Amino acid sequence: VQLQASGGGLVQTGGSLRLSCVVSGRIFSWNPVGWFRQAPGQEREFVGVISWSDGGASYADSVKGRFSISRDSAKNAVYLQMNSLKPEDTAVYYCATGGGYYGGDHRRYRYWGQGTLVTVSS
Repeated sequence: VQLQASGGGLVQTGGSLRLSCVVSGRIFSWNPVGWFRQAPGQEREFVGVISWSDGGASYADSVKGRFSISRDSAKNAVYLQMNSLKPEDTAVYYCATGGGYYGGDHRRYRYWGQGTLVTVSS
């Protein structure tokens, strides 16, 4: 199983970005896909998670109302739409899956993408 995250870049405060995560390999529909982020010197932080089966998603309080996750099952792709970005959203963003876990504990995810850097300037 491989995950390829892309779409990061530099954006001004208040701007938007959409990250993509393409999942390849043998992945089963009960494996949700989570998004995490890690800023320099900080621990990996849960952003949100989506269920492949029904598209239901949950979010961390820090991004609720600003970020949304969607999926395109035909493309095996999951998207993280980020709006109203703030400097504190600056981090490397990762997608992850595997383990059949729908939640925010990064240790429960088995497969990880390489990460994509998001920088929000003030």
